[in-house]
Amino acid sequence: MSFSLVFKFLIFAAFIRISFFPHVSCKNFHHFNFSDFPYERINELRRFDSGINKYAIQVTYDLSGDRMNNLSGRSFYRDPFTLWRINGKKNTTATFSTTFKLNIANQSNPGGEGLAFIITGKPDLPRNSEGQWLGIVNSSTNGSSEAQIVAVEFDTRKSFSEDIDDNHIGLNVNSIFSMDQVPLSVKLSSGENITVRVEYDGKNMIAFVGYGLMELNQVLSQNIDLSQYLPEKVFVGFSASTSNFVQSNCVLSWEFHGTDIDKKRNLNWVWMAVVVAVVLLLLTGVGFCLYRRRKHELEELKDAEGIESHINDFTMAPKKFKLRELKKATGRFSPKNKLGKGGFGTVYKGTWKNREIAVKRVSETSRHGKQEFIAEVTTIGSLRHRSLVKLIGWCYEKHELLLVYEYMPNGSLDKFIFVDEKTGLDESTLNWETRVSIIHGTAQALEYLHNGCEKRVLHRDIKASNILLDSDFKARLGDFGLARTIQDQKTHHSTNEIAGTPGYMAPEIFLTGRATVETDVYAFGVLIMEVVCGRKPGNQCEQNNYNSSIVHWLWELHRKGRILDAADSKLEGNFSEEEMEYILILGLACCHPNPHQRPSMKLVLQVLSGEATAPEVPTERPSFVWPAMPPSFSEWDQSLAGSQLTPFSEITGR
Repeated sequence: MSFSLVFKFLIFAAFIRISFFPHVSCKNFHHFNFSDFPYERINELRRFDSGINKYAIQVTYDLSGDRMNNLSGRSFYRDPFTLWRINGKKNTTATFSTTFKLNIANQSNPGGEGLAFIITGKPDLPRNSEGQWLGIVNSSTNGSSEAQIVAVEFDTRKSFSEDIDDNHIGLNVNSIFSMDQVPLSVKLSSGENITVRVEYDGKNMIAFVGYGLMELNQVLSQNIDLSQYLPEKVFVGFSASTSNFVQSNCVLSWEFHGTDIDKKRNLNWVWMAVVVAVVLLLLTGVGFCLYRRRKHELEELKDAEGIESHINDFTMAPKKFKLRELKKATGRFSPKNKLGKGGFGTVYKGTWKNREIAVKRVSETSRHGKQEFIAEVTTIGSLRHRSLVKLIGWCYEKHELLLVYEYMPNGSLDKFIFVDEKTGLDESTLNWETRVSIIHGTAQALEYLHNGCEKRVLHRDIKASNILLDSDFKARLGDFGLARTIQDQKTHHSTNEIAGTPGYMAPEIFLTGRATVETDVYAFGVLIMEVVCGRKPGNQCEQNNYNSSIVHWLWELHRKGRILDAADSKLEGNFSEEEMEYILILGLACCHPNPHQRPSMKLVLQVLSGEATAPEVPTERPSFVWPAMPPSFSEWDQSLAGSQLTPFSEITGR
């Protein structure tokens, strides 16, 4: 994160503060308890034909005789209250709560007219607002927006036909007629003290009435936006009136609390503290990000140096590519150049120095980590055989693991064996001769890995999708991600995690966790069967599922003397039955449950070349027994002394 970005953020934060967080404080009117109200505080009230007498606001004068008839009066708190204010595009409305104690006593029978809590932009008392008008409006302003008044009326006389009775509460807007009115259970004009609380939350006006604070009950609730009817500055107080029917209209105490959105408080020090805290936080975040970035760069550099060091230990290490070279070669790994996707990653076609290449980009979610990457580079990079896919180079940058191979125009073998109508591939391309050639080429590659290298190599993942076909449909064995080199005279590779592909894995792997030349031979036997039969190997992922595999299916046909029925129907019978039979028998021999009974790859090649007969296999599939008993000494393949035929001396499981 750059420093200019931090500065822009602070400007934005200042805008947010100005636009969306107006100055809001608490507006508190004094608690007026008129029983001990001193004379000098009278100037805190604005009175229009009202007064303070007998320890109360006399909203209409408490006089004697006929002098109480046809009066109206108003009394307000001195200073105006800011009810709402526009902040940018947003209208901010104040909230308030007020509590007062009323005492209304009839002076005639019946009494009248009533009292109201009012909020208005015009504090002056309207002329001729006595009688039924409650000091709220008069006949000319009633129903007019010019009145600028909202009132909570406490009506003690049914003066209009619209009134529900002579003892109710109502909410009035610019009118003497209530938009909502509710009858009360308390008697307003009984002469008893009545407590009222009125609350406004910016959206709703709610009123509570009772004989005391502990007895208040909600009696009125009305949704209303006061800013639609009243100006920004308003006065709050009371109005009342009498007619020929009279009563005393007294407010004994009054308390008001509200948010004053107009009051400017000096909060600059708070804002500065916030700014400083934000800056420190951002700088800390930037520093942490830079630290982590540098740490990752150092880790990557260390990883790259470690990988390169391991690879350079081999004298025939392939070329090291730059990431930018491979991005350019593949069109930045364009989906148009995608050749296929497997468990370890995606393969892309590319062009480098006028040469077609295949680039395998290892997926971040793949189990193919740095160890497997190094193993593939160092294993196949030092191998030279016409039946192996040639590794041209490698790249490790920005945590990208990339392998560069020679391009195989016809892709992987599985696309031709398991033909899908959607692929549009010509089924006739894999005739019998081509299939035999593919089996023979794969056998040559595997025999070279087992016996022709300086150090024996276990491929550990022989399967149709790892056999690639060149322009002449010659087989090339590829994908050495799971390959391991056997050091010195060891006979196997032990692992804590079982590796391979279900369906191709020999049954003993699940018990021992070992990879041996015999397990490679077993996978090759499965490959023979799927190439000849055009059938997928099954789902032999555990010993219990062994009977569902292609191996069991073929052995059943062999037991019934119908082994030729296993031939791929797409061949339409165009094959040598004798050749077909001995190749299928060879496949069964490679998949013998007893690893000691499986032929070596040298013997497999001799059988495929016609130099030896196919090993005999029993018609009944032998049961898998462990530990397996080795053959007699005379049956051992002496060409592999100290090799895979050496009996296992230990079991290393998961």
